[in-house]
Amino acid sequence: MKVIVVGTGYVGLVTGTCFSEVGIDTTCVDIDVEKIANLKKGILPIYEPGLDTMIHRNVEKNRLHFSTDLASVLPDAEVVFIAVGTPPDEDGSADLKYVIGVAAEIGKNMEDYLLVVTKSTVPVGTAKKVKNAIQNELTARGVNIPFDVASNPEFLKEGAAIDDFMKPDRIVVGLESERAESTMRQLYKPFTLNGHPVIFMDIPSAEMTKYAANAMLATKISFMNDIANLCEIMGANVNSVRNGIGSDRRIGNKFIYPGIGYGGSCFPKDVKALIKTADENGYKLRVLKSVEEVNNDQKSILFNKVSKYFNHQLKDKTIAMWGLSFKPETDDMREAPALVLIEKFLEAGAKIKAYDPAAMQEAKRRMGDKIELVNDQYEALIDADCLLIITEWTEFRVPNFNVIKKLLKRHVIFDGRNIYDLNNLKNEGFDYFCIGINTSDNL
Repeated sequence: MKVIVVGTGYVGLVTGTCFSEVGIDTTCVDIDVEKIANLKKGILPIYEPGLDTMIHRNVEKNRLHFSTDLASVLPDAEVVFIAVGTPPDEDGSADLKYVIGVAAEIGKNMEDYLLVVTKSTVPVGTAKKVKNAIQNELTARGVNIPFDVASNPEFLKEGAAIDDFMKPDRIVVGLESERAESTMRQLYKPFTLNGHPVIFMDIPSAEMTKYAANAMLATKISFMNDIANLCEIMGANVNSVRNGIGSDRRIGNKFIYPGIGYGGSCFPKDVKALIKTADENGYKLRVLKSVEEVNNDQKSILFNKVSKYFNHQLKDKTIAMWGLSFKPETDDMREAPALVLIEKFLEAGAKIKAYDPAAMQEAKRRMGDKIELVNDQYEALIDADCLLIITEWTEFRVPNFNVIKKLLKRHVIFDGRNIYDLNNLKNEGFDYFCIGINTSDNL
């Protein structure tokens, strides 16, 4: 079987590489000439643990290829995955111009039957638009070539994407024909040997499933953050509350960790898009609108704590930040709480010294010289007035607190991910502030 994956962003590159890993002849296509040239040299546009090794191995075995010319690689292909970006439009809706553009290009150049699968996260009804775009081009050519469309949303967690793809909990596929189902069964057979299912359904349901899944996870996060904020007011300990409710199997312990809000490429974009889809169809998703509101507010919570601690006098203060990416094991800073916090501190006249194990290059691209980026977590502390924990990277969990005390001007830590213990930090001689625990005695 020959597979084409159009788009070499996070989803496309992981998808194409994992298909090649099980022996499928796979070509990843992108219009970005520089990106493709770099991939051919083994230079990746994203950070994902283990992906570089897997790409190198499959390129060497001649199972994984890269191209800028979709038309030239279409012959003999059986399946084409569309995995291009669907960035939010100004009104929050998903911008489908890249998806439809690829569909039109397929229609202009296909010569034999193809199964065209949307892998990108797209609103309900996108498959119809893809189908129409292909058919319009075939009609313009005056040819009658059979094809199918399908929806196969991804459920990849950044930082664990390879495991998620190779050993999935489930694979969701929306389709319209027995031929398409047979092809998808064959394609995904190597990934279902763990016994987890391929769930077949109609296309609109598959498109909705991805949005609904991300919206549910975002809801859990915002709910827990809302509860955490109330815990602080009421004198309850959110960590105890989390353990108490997480032991209920109906709730579970996933995605109920309090923090400074969700970010990344999926949750913010998909919540916005689903809200917009509902609005366009005359329905208000009241819960999701609140989820979004809580998350937006939560990204400022550490700034408010720091500002209060310093009596709202932040001018010329130096803020040390550990972590910049929206989560550990990725360099992705899209919608990251760090971006909101940095802008607020800069507006208040403060200076930022920051370190992240993976996102330094991305931070440099986004922030330029607006903040000072350093090469080591402890270097960020030199002459800093306080330390902020922004991303819960493993290497931040057990630091040398004696070194931290020697380097910081003031012994104060603001922990946005609750990775430290309040009593331990007090014993170490720190003023310590986290999420969902009242530490007013430190003020």
